[in-house]
Amino acid sequence: MCGIVGYVGPQACADILVDGLRRLEYRGYDSAGLAVFDGKRTGVVRAVGKLQNLVTALKEKPLPGSLGIGHTRWATHGRPTEVNAHPHCSGEIALVHNGIIENHIELKRHLAEEGVKFASDTDTEIVAHLIHREAKTGDDLLGAVRRALGHVHGAYAVAVMDARQPDRIVVAKNASPLVIGFGEGEMFCASDIPAILPYTKRMLPLEEGEIGVLTESGLELYTLDGKRVDRQPKTITWSASQAEKGGFKHFMLKEINEQPRAIEDTIRGRVDLAAGDVIESELGIDAETAKSLKRVYFIACGTSHHATLYGRFLMEHIAKVPSQTELASEFIGRDPVVGEGDLVVAVSQSGETLDTLAALKVAKEKGARILAVANVIDSAIPRAAHGAFYTHAGPEIGVASTKCFTTQLAAMVLLAVFLGRRRGTLEKERAQEILQNFVEIPNQMRTVLALDDIIRDLARPLAQAKSALFLGRGVSYPIAVEGALKLKEISYIHAEGYAAGEMKHGPIALIDADMPVIAVMPDDKAYEKIASNVQEAKAREGHVLAVATRHNADIGGIAHNAIYVPKVDPVLSPFVTALPLQLLSYFVADFKGTDVDQPRNLAKTVTVE
Repeated sequence: MCGIVGYVGPQACADILVDGLRRLEYRGYDSAGLAVFDGKRTGVVRAVGKLQNLVTALKEKPLPGSLGIGHTRWATHGRPTEVNAHPHCSGEIALVHNGIIENHIELKRHLAEEGVKFASDTDTEIVAHLIHREAKTGDDLLGAVRRALGHVHGAYAVAVMDARQPDRIVVAKNASPLVIGFGEGEMFCASDIPAILPYTKRMLPLEEGEIGVLTESGLELYTLDGKRVDRQPKTITWSASQAEKGGFKHFMLKEINEQPRAIEDTIRGRVDLAAGDVIESELGIDAETAKSLKRVYFIACGTSHHATLYGRFLMEHIAKVPSQTELASEFIGRDPVVGEGDLVVAVSQSGETLDTLAALKVAKEKGARILAVANVIDSAIPRAAHGAFYTHAGPEIGVASTKCFTTQLAAMVLLAVFLGRRRGTLEKERAQEILQNFVEIPNQMRTVLALDDIIRDLARPLAQAKSALFLGRGVSYPIAVEGALKLKEISYIHAEGYAAGEMKHGPIALIDADMPVIAVMPDDKAYEKIASNVQEAKAREGHVLAVATRHNADIGGIAHNAIYVPKVDPVLSPFVTALPLQLLSYFVADFKGTDVDQPRNLAKTVTVE
């Protein structure tokens, strides 16, 4: 991943492709490239780093022609290098791809047995070779792509060219976005609307399992099993700025809604449901290290620290490893007792957080094993660690983290299951149960996101509050703390997150009719205790809003209002309880008119101590 642009028509297309890629820069990337057919052959130019490096390379090696595809890559399989950049070629085939091919190891082995030589470390190159192999059996590029994709498991959006059929681009989609643009005597494709909005407003997003042929005259669209699809394009009325936000008012709201996809991408290719296990090569830590661990330290700052509070819960509950969480800024301020036999998990969205990097170096010098959890490939913290687990949230523009947070939660689940299985503390049957429930979580999250109108109405009176108290117990405590942080970050309302059992040790003195109390209380073993705590708040005239499990008949007698989330495996409840609090904070801030995406005094990447 991350950005695709394609063009077929009468115009020289290299500048169009580069312009489209530039309009996708907000998605983030680490390399870029073009493939253009010039009437005789397909030329390819690729470059690492910013798009300007590709522009410079194109000046030295221009790509004339009116059929082409372009790509900005955010590395998943293989480091950000020129050889790993897209497009990838095999014979006369050139291809760009977003997504992750789950069975790439198996496919690569079969292709190697057939004598295929690989030029890159990517899963994408494998698809190019598959299409090239299938194209040998006939002249039809559409059929070759369809047959090749029949061997592929995973997510993809692809755009494919064949120099032997230089009048077309074949496109296909499964679980990764791709939109078609209809021009006058020309056609476009892109992974997102902004890339091609200056050239046409007539767009058609591909649906799951669709494949099509773009020529100057239009689009022929089919299902992957060959049935013709007849669907008409619609006219986009968004401005360019709105288009970057996917039609949402703010990047933060767009990113909140992207979380089911982000969790799917973070899980995809990393779990083996049949074995009830997490795939070792995808985790950044080996089995031997897992078995010999004495203790796990989590070090992080801010929202990432809240994710590690969940990680500590899982590590002790599932993997049975003694664990503790550390604020990185405090960890480096003392002489921590850490060393051989300890795993230090350094968690940072950007991978550049200075305090976390400094704490990592201290732990590393003392002999601890370091695992980085980050969202940015090859950033400073993963480079300094012994191993890295990359979340696949995609670029997050809003300063207040949403999808990066929940993908960090996903990383905590996968790490805990992996360690539990290696250490023999987690039975296969329970691991299968957790992982099966986990892969179903994105759909449960979509159910929660559909409650946005209800949450908006509940947020309106909160916009008048001066302060708010968030309560949670057990696995819900980190979500309460994170919910309070979100509200204060973007609405500037003072908020505190507390373990509900601690309420009577101080915060209860603040509760009155003007103090909203937001209680995270899903149906789990902590429910009865937090229900008692909430009753105490209600008795002091606190206005209680509960985030509770659907069909819980008791809530009406406990809370004044409730947001009901689906019932899930209790250890996974943070994935459905975090979203209502994000939306609540967002709507409160929007009602107040604050700068949601860039709140005052805050930075996306904190590179000062």
